[in-house]
Amino acid sequence: MSPTERRSCERPPASIRPDRPDRPDRPDRPGPLAGRGGLREATAGRPPELLRLPGGITLHRRRRAHATALHEAIHTNLDHLRPWMEWAAEAPTRAQTAEVTRAGTAAWKAGTDFMYLVVLDDTPGRVVGAAALHGRIGPGALEIGYWVGARHVGRGIATATAGALTGAALALPGIARVEIHCDQANGASAAVPRKLGYRLDRIAETAVHAPAETGRRLIWIKER
Repeated sequence: MSPTERRSCERPPASIRPDRPDRPDRPDRPGPLAGRGGLREATAGRPPELLRLPGGITLHRRRRAHATALHEAIHTNLDHLRPWMEWAAEAPTRAQTAEVTRAGTAAWKAGTDFMYLVVLDDTPGRVVGAAALHGRIGPGALEIGYWVGARHVGRGIATATAGALTGAALALPGIARVEIHCDQANGASAAVPRKLGYRLDRIAETAVHAPAETGRRLIWIKER
C-alpha cells in the first residue's frame, strides 16, 4: 500500500465535524462519524449496538463514554487521515470531540446515523477505527463510512467492518440499498466494496475538500 492509500472512506457529517462543531454549509460532506440535525429518520429499525466479527474485532455503538478513546485515536491518526478526510485538517479539542460524540448519540436515537467504534478484543480500551451507517443519500438507503488507524491497515479490518455493516443495514426495515463512496485515487478504500461484491454504479464529479482527493467520487452500491 502506498503512503497515499488509506483504508478510509468516511466523509465529514453535514452539520457536525470533529474540528468544527457546526458546518451546515457543506450538507454533502458528513464529519468524523457524527450525526446531523435536520435529517429524517432513515429507518424505523435500529442496527445491533454490538457486532462481533471474526478475528477478534468488535464494533461498539459509539456513546458519550467513548469520547476520550475516540479523541486519542483521532489525534494519533491525524497525519494518516488528513489526505482523505476534510475533518482531519485540524486537530479537534476534547470539547469538540465530546460534542461530536453527543451528537452521534442523538443521531442514533433519531434514526438518522448509526455510529460505531472499532475495537480489537485483545486491547478493549483502545479505539483502532470508526465506522457508520449514514442516512444522507435518500430514502431506502444507507451509506457506509469507515476509517482504520495507521497501525492496523492491511489486516482486513475495514473489509470485515464494512461487510458487517452491510448486512446490518440491509436487515433494517425499509432499507434496500447500501452505498460506499470514496475518491477514485483512494485505491485501498475502493478495494473494500469490490471485495464485498458491491458494483460500481457511477463516478460522480465533486468538489475537492481534502489534499489527496481528485474530485472523482466512486459510488459503490449493493442491493437487497
